[in-house]
Amino acid sequence: MSKKRKGRGLNAGTVSIVFIVLVFVAVMSIQIYKLKEKDALLADREQNLQEQLENESQRGEEIEELNLYTQTIEYIKEIAYKLGIISENEIIFKENDE
Repeated sequence: MSKKRKGRGLNAGTVSIVFIVLVFVAVMSIQIYKLKEKDALLADREQNLQEQLENESQRGEEIEELNLYTQTIEYIKEIAYKLGIISENEIIFKENDE
């Protein structure tokens, strides 16, 4: 006699496929969570680096301004007064190379 199937019960193949799909979904969920955390960390790092870049650009401009100032007569007078090379009421003359 032949066996007749009574309904569509869960056999071992169906259970194993469902189990594999659930494991796959769980692994993918964990990976997505980890990638979102990493993305947030990298976004914070990018923002910090952008702020550092802006600060360094501003600092570069200040250094350029200071460099231009150090080439002026006013700066030379200021340093000469601080070092005591000349007094407040002395006049500085610059020789012309003609």
